[in-house]
Amino acid sequence: MHGRNREDIYPGLEVDIILKKDQRSGKKTRGIVKDLLTSAPYHSRGIKVRLEDGQVGRVAEIVEE
Repeated sequence: MHGRNREDIYPGLEVDIILKKDQRSGKKTRGIVKDLLTSAPYHSRGIKVRLEDGQVGRVAEIVEE
């Protein structure tokens, strides 16, 4: 599932994000959401989040297990 809708993302959720430095390559980083940084209900490139380890990026995918 993509991470463009804010209502689908919440703290504790496991996601793949794309860091600012990895936007060109599209390299994904997996982690657990700590904070949601985008206040809009939708963002075309993904909702911006902070992971528990402090990294910030846009949600590319929600990990479903």
